[in-house]
Amino acid sequence: MINSYKAATALGNKTLTELGDCTRRRGDMPGFAKAITAILGAMRGEDEQEFNMTRTVLSDPVLTQKVLRLANSGMYSAFGQHVNTVSKAVLVLGTEAIGHLALGLKLIEELAATSNDTTIAHVEMEKAVLAGLVAQQIAYTAESRHGEEAVVCSMLHTLGRMMLTYYMPERWHELQRLADQTSRTVEEAAPELLGLSLEEVGHAAAMHWGLPKALLNGMRTLAPAEPGAEISESDWIAALSTMAARCAESLWHDDAEGAEKVKQLTESYSAMLGVEPSNLAHAIEQAKVIAANDLSIAPLSRPAERRAKALAKTRQRAAGNKILLSGLSDMRDVLDTASPGQMVQIALETVYKGLDFSRAVAFVRNRKDNKYAAKISFGEGTRELLPSMAFDDAYEPNVFHAALNSDRVIFIENAHDAKFSAKLPLWWRSSLAEARSFVILPLSANGQPAGFLYGDWDESFPPIQLSQTEFSLLNDMRAMVVRAVERRHGVTPEAVAR
Repeated sequence: MINSYKAATALGNKTLTELGDCTRRRGDMPGFAKAITAILGAMRGEDEQEFNMTRTVLSDPVLTQKVLRLANSGMYSAFGQHVNTVSKAVLVLGTEAIGHLALGLKLIEELAATSNDTTIAHVEMEKAVLAGLVAQQIAYTAESRHGEEAVVCSMLHTLGRMMLTYYMPERWHELQRLADQTSRTVEEAAPELLGLSLEEVGHAAAMHWGLPKALLNGMRTLAPAEPGAEISESDWIAALSTMAARCAESLWHDDAEGAEKVKQLTESYSAMLGVEPSNLAHAIEQAKVIAANDLSIAPLSRPAERRAKALAKTRQRAAGNKILLSGLSDMRDVLDTASPGQMVQIALETVYKGLDFSRAVAFVRNRKDNKYAAKISFGEGTRELLPSMAFDDAYEPNVFHAALNSDRVIFIENAHDAKFSAKLPLWWRSSLAEARSFVILPLSANGQPAGFLYGDWDESFPPIQLSQTEFSLLNDMRAMVVRAVERRHGVTPEAVAR
């Protein structure tokens, strides 16, 4: 049990005994404990490691869905890779990455599943999720190969707080009162009331679950090192998890005081993490954007405002499919008489209105100049950007050439994902970088790329997933444009520009 961990004081051992009794009464999160055993077994290099991990993931439908979503995220799917099976996901992501992802997900899901106190336990769980997001973005920025491990350690960094609020809420309230009365933080007041620190409570639970020593090392609190000090891998992970957890505590309230504390943290930990303060700040801003949509009760998430926006956009999208259908009908009516350029304009206007894009742009390939250039646009400020939206038609490893080569609609859910930034060309980053999500509709005539339609949503639009119906309508629409181009035998794709 948890109280098998021996504290330094009798009071500490008494606290752990009470915590152990509480876990027995409420159930020691059997789903989590079972998953931990299976996941760790699959990560330890046993025979048929990939099969064990596949079997472990498949035993949990929620985890299966999350693993497949990760494998098909922008980092992995933009170049035509579509992962339909967990077996393939394990090969793409690796057992260690999936194992760390699974550990973090299972912990938060299991703790949150039966939590009825949204004012204490849920708050601490949301902060843990936020800490994981901060660590994820910073690890991507640092190009660290320990990213997933750092995410788990950051989420587990405040495990002691989560255990106390979840299993012993009365003791947590008592701790808060003591801290307020003595002008201390709950971490500073914990040894007096509990006989051990909150970090030690978390380590006791982690040891009870059999988490690896590497994760225990990464969960520890580590102060910023002196400039020039040698930093080991475990120290780097511990430093990131410490900073991420402290950032989450400050970010959660979304106020000026918290923002100032975050700035101080970026300056303190910059040298230790090997990332410039400005880059740390950018990574944290990226995490805030993601967190605002993932969290449910934090001030940062502005739940009431988000629900109102989401409801309004849902209604708009329901009407949007009607607009797409009407536009397709118009295109069919004029297919025999309209020029390719006219068909492109109808299609672009239709998708702009039907999907409620912030901006929509039609790009045309000019074979003579060996370039793709923007010709038609909708949306505020796009006309001024047209001259800067051009690029060579020679293949480059970015998402636009990938879409043109694969001749399939590509939807990018989060263009701000640090893992995905390398797939975005300079011309896009200098003209369209306000977009959070975007869609590319390639247009290929006679087997050759002729151009593409582009549409995006900025941060004012709630997170979006295109439905199968919408994908189908978009494919029908681009097929109509292609038919108009191919109908004119002897007319080059550049006719679209006219």
